[in-house]
Amino acid sequence: MTLHLRPIQFVDTPVDRDGEVARLAGGMLWFSAYEVIEDGRRRTVPIADLAASLRDERAARLHAAITAPRAPLVLSERTLRFDQPIIAGILNVTPDSFSDGGALQDDPVAAASAGVALAEAGAALIDVGGESTRPGAATVWEGDEIARVVPVIERLARSGTLVSIDTRKAGVMEAALAAGAAIVNDVAALLWDDRALEVVAKAGCPVVLMHSPDPAKGADGGASYQDVLLDVFDWLEARIAAVVAGGVEQSRIIVDPGIGFGKSLSDNLALINGLALLHGLGCPILLGASRKRLIGALSNAAPASERLGGSVALVMAGVAAGAQMLRVHDVAETVQAVRVWRGLRDRALVGR
Repeated sequence: MTLHLRPIQFVDTPVDRDGEVARLAGGMLWFSAYEVIEDGRRRTVPIADLAASLRDERAARLHAAITAPRAPLVLSERTLRFDQPIIAGILNVTPDSFSDGGALQDDPVAAASAGVALAEAGAALIDVGGESTRPGAATVWEGDEIARVVPVIERLARSGTLVSIDTRKAGVMEAALAAGAAIVNDVAALLWDDRALEVVAKAGCPVVLMHSPDPAKGADGGASYQDVLLDVFDWLEARIAAVVAGGVEQSRIIVDPGIGFGKSLSDNLALINGLALLHGLGCPILLGASRKRLIGALSNAAPASERLGGSVALVMAGVAAGAQMLRVHDVAETVQAVRVWRGLRDRALVGR
């Protein structure tokens, strides 16, 4: 089994702990040990003992990836920095959206206004989607998807709002980028459409690669995992290598573990609990768990409209593991929670 490293034993402050702690991905978290996972065995190695305990070339490479600052994304006049958590606001323009019931589908002016409101509430970018990827959702014809998203993206871009396009289709990616979108967010990790990798590489735009066990089936594709955390890491590691070989710079790749896509409740919880392991991929991590079914499964089958508390709880679990981007429906409430977390971290980092 391939060696993996998971940062553990996070500390309040690195003050007076030189050589004992390491900074996580250039962010606001420090940790004092790794859980080393190899050949089915797990052991704890303190940072202070790292050089003596881990002489493996892969271990050195993982440690370097885990501790290296994530490069900011310079997008025209905007820059996304990953030294603290940022919020991506979800804007669905689909008739079967589980979050808003399709209220914005046929009104690009209202949809763009809603996107601007999310940005004003603190979202660093707005993720626009014209096709539902929930379990059981029908595939949308490319032309219909373009007609849904382009008028909204054009208006958002003119307002100065940073936009990502949530799509699996190369044609939609091209149309959205031409309309002013700056980032591609693909739940199929550029595997659903044969042209998708070519489009992203040619555009030179950042891309979110999300894990799903069967990208052709999306949320409907199930899987049996030996160890869901390690399996997702290995899948994303291989996918990053393939996308880089296809012409995309690794510094412009963001990874998403794909909460809810081909994963059971137990799988999803294991992924969120072990999320820090994914920093070994060397890319910013996006966590998208907002209003998802696992919240309802843990809270008396609460419908999507009543999952705010659970959504914020999952966001904060991601923040505590160093996730750099949180994709959410409830922007204002999430921004407030992250700001309070930031205040606590600021106070801890200056000492007691």
